[in-house]
Amino acid sequence: MRFAKYHALGNDYLVLEPSDCPELPSPLATRKICHRHYGLGSDGILYGPLPRADGAFGLRILNPDGSEAEKSGNGIRIFCRHLVETGRAREGEPFRIHTPGGAVACVVRDGGARIRVEMGRVSFRAPEIPVAGADREVIQETIEVGGRTFRFCAATVGNPHCVIPVDQATAELARTFGPLLETHPLFPNRTNVQFLQVLDPANIRIEIWERGAGYTLASGSSSSASAAVARRLGLVGPEVTVHMPGGKIGIGIGPDYAIVMTGPTTPVGTYQMHPGVLAQDVAL
Repeated sequence: MRFAKYHALGNDYLVLEPSDCPELPSPLATRKICHRHYGLGSDGILYGPLPRADGAFGLRILNPDGSEAEKSGNGIRIFCRHLVETGRAREGEPFRIHTPGGAVACVVRDGGARIRVEMGRVSFRAPEIPVAGADREVIQETIEVGGRTFRFCAATVGNPHCVIPVDQATAELARTFGPLLETHPLFPNRTNVQFLQVLDPANIRIEIWERGAGYTLASGSSSSASAAVARRLGLVGPEVTVHMPGGKIGIGIGPDYAIVMTGPTTPVGTYQMHPGVLAQDVAL
């Protein structure tokens, strides 16, 4: 199988086209391909473009644990760049990508250094995220994990997020409590986790534990959800720069919490994977 690898602020994905692999890789195959030591190493696989009658480019997103993600902001930007670099889309002209988490409108500019994606509308309602319990907006509720109590907000931009405002967002918080929050019974489909620090009305910092991938240097959907939560709490304005260990993403927040994300991508290389990668018997 052939892969094209890109990263978006250190969040790396492998693009796998159906012409090189007619069927979606199995969960076991995905884990082997994405493994940092036994495979090619990545934060996931972008499988597409898949044909659609509406003219959009179909995309499936696989996490490195073999599960499937509904949506990925960084993954979408990477896929946008791949579509332009392979001649399927044109720089400066809008096109649409359809994921299981909804369709998004995209424009690639500056050779892929600046990609704009209309991510959709953020919802804080429990059934849409989903979060267990009554139909409500999940804002500033309490949750206990690992002997500690946090106040959190939950949101969806096509995939679930648990956003925890803190005085100081650290990698240690994300690594320690992220896996416990991801699998907490409140979240029937598991959840992405962000620790949110508001720097000023135009800047926030987040540390991320990504569902199915673990600690992550950057995330587009996490940036979208965190900025929307900060706006919902009245802590920021409608234009926010999200600071992450891997770099910065710009988020615009509409009156209805519709999100416009703008950020970069970087090509890494192309790979021809040896068939023995999938045949190896390793502990994953």
